[in-house]
Amino acid sequence: MEQLVGILLLTLGGFSSASFYVPSYRVKQWAWETYWISLGLVAWIIMPAVGGLLTTPDLWGILRQSPVSGMIGAYVFGVLWGFGGLMCGLALRYLGISLGQSISLGVCAIVGTLVPAMLEGKIGLLVSTLPGAIVLLGFLVCLAGIALCGYAGVLKERQLTDAEKKESVKDFALVKGILVAVFGGVMSASMALAFTAGKPIADAAIAVHTVEVFQNMPLLVLALAGGFTTNFLATMLITAKKRAFGDYVLRPRHILWFNYFLAAVSGLMWYGQYFCFGTGKTKMGDYSYAGWSIFMAAIIIFSNLWGLLLKEWRLVNRRTRVNLWLGILILIVSVIMIGVGDGLARSAAPAPNAVATVFQNQP
Repeated sequence: MEQLVGILLLTLGGFSSASFYVPSYRVKQWAWETYWISLGLVAWIIMPAVGGLLTTPDLWGILRQSPVSGMIGAYVFGVLWGFGGLMCGLALRYLGISLGQSISLGVCAIVGTLVPAMLEGKIGLLVSTLPGAIVLLGFLVCLAGIALCGYAGVLKERQLTDAEKKESVKDFALVKGILVAVFGGVMSASMALAFTAGKPIADAAIAVHTVEVFQNMPLLVLALAGGFTTNFLATMLITAKKRAFGDYVLRPRHILWFNYFLAAVSGLMWYGQYFCFGTGKTKMGDYSYAGWSIFMAAIIIFSNLWGLLLKEWRLVNRRTRVNLWLGILILIVSVIMIGVGDGLARSAAPAPNAVATVFQNQP
């Protein structure tokens, strides 16, 4: 039951992540950078503090008591993640939700799953146990599904004229989009590393009787503040270059306030993804690092569904749609496989040897 709750939370986080950009389609008379940093203020500064205050006995006390190394690690990886978040946002701008998310998150799934597993000393579980082998196979199936979704995006790009591409994605630019998507995918995996580096903060939260499922909320305050730092500096430089600071006091006022409302909704949904990831990860047992693959797969599933609803695939042929839907189906299968592997790991008794003991004591 525990792993089922974890999978549901991670899937909900994936939906929130895949959906946060949808309100941007209704934003009017704002530069992209204005929308981006406005949602970022809500997502990376306001909501982490609110979430931490609501879910811990003493948020600021926990942060004061946490080891400096853990706080620095969470913030620094958050800064690196900020580069990834900015690049992934640009990938959505240039490629659309479906193709942009598929490429970015395909790279992110690889880096964000395997690196934390190595850092936590759990990589051996993937090849030494049956549950680990199932998780590994599920991870490989996940990558196959991601690749198929990306291939559908390539087929779409080949079929449509420049005018047709811009009809569904206003700023479509394939080469630029792919470059920022790949870079964004690599750097976005830093959030998984922020959770690993910030574990002492989670331990400090547990020490003051924070409910286990909310132990990662305090470290999100620092990690997301790091991301805001990167995005704030970048967007302010671009806004100054464009001389677009007038966006923040735009007239008529009803458009201005509606834009702020849309940005706030986007920010809430962005934060929601990591709130769900932070809580869902605690339910995944010895294979908690596999939660990143589930999270990535869910984002791609829902982002491609949004792509269909927003008619990003309206002009493509049947073959392309079949590849897309087959990729989505494979991703769903991968989520189930990783969940089964985690469930078997929970039910199996640990082997009575030193290696098993080390793994048993890992978070």
